[in-house]
Amino acid sequence: MSNKVWFITGASRGIGFEIAKAVLDTGDKVVATVRSQPEKLAEQLNNKNLHVITLDVTNEQDALRAIGEAVGYFGRIDVLVNNAGFGLLSAIEEGTDKEVRYMYDTNVFGLLHVTRATLPHFRKQRSGHVINISSVGGLASAAGWGLYASTKFAVEGISEALADELRPLGVHVTVVEPGYFRTNFLDGASLSSAAKVIPDYAETSGKMRELVPQISYKQPGDPVKLAAAVVKLAASENPPVHLPLGKDTLYYFKQKMDKFEAEIVEWHDTITGTDHDDVK
Repeated sequence: MSNKVWFITGASRGIGFEIAKAVLDTGDKVVATVRSQPEKLAEQLNNKNLHVITLDVTNEQDALRAIGEAVGYFGRIDVLVNNAGFGLLSAIEEGTDKEVRYMYDTNVFGLLHVTRATLPHFRKQRSGHVINISSVGGLASAAGWGLYASTKFAVEGISEALADELRPLGVHVTVVEPGYFRTNFLDGASLSSAAKVIPDYAETSGKMRELVPQISYKQPGDPVKLAAAVVKLAASENPPVHLPLGKDTLYYFKQKMDKFEAEIVEWHDTITGTDHDDVK
């Protein structure tokens, strides 16, 4: 379909901004959401096919309002990109209930709010594509990233089931897992650190906390190329359920699977010895 209509959350900067820009370059239409100052993004992208609106994804009624406004403005939505989110750098014990819940409200419940608001339109059309932006952290966790990764593991599980539920209705679902891309994610714009620091974690999560500022803006991934990959993804007639992006993502995922396989081999008799005796 030519001239698709995209709905992109968290489009003010980083990956969301680059995806919106790349989509507009194709001639497609974009409803881009920001938390505040919509006129700033509208001026930056300056395109007649762009409509910028404010959206707080943590508010379900606001999500319903925003999707309704998008459909009213362009007449339909064809591609939903759930990109809004942020990270928390913290040992598991260091993260407070308030810090963790705030992140879940955006990364998980916010995604669900926007998705639930969109799906009635996709079901009515019998077409559409939900693209959920996860992370390498949705495939493999690590010290310091566990709380953030848990939100992305949730996005992975939601996306896999949603793909099965919507496939018979003509609607595609893809979860995209970017590795480290050279955006402002690590400089504090989208990443915070737990206020509490426990010295016992200095050699694990503490080391990660020290490393992050050193690699910020030195990440291997090119966000412009990521945006082009997402445009290609939406144009596919048979898109994948998973799209890991970046050599680093493949490396960390393969490393995890190799360790997992080694554990299965070592514990095979125990793993396979827990069924009832009458199960063959």
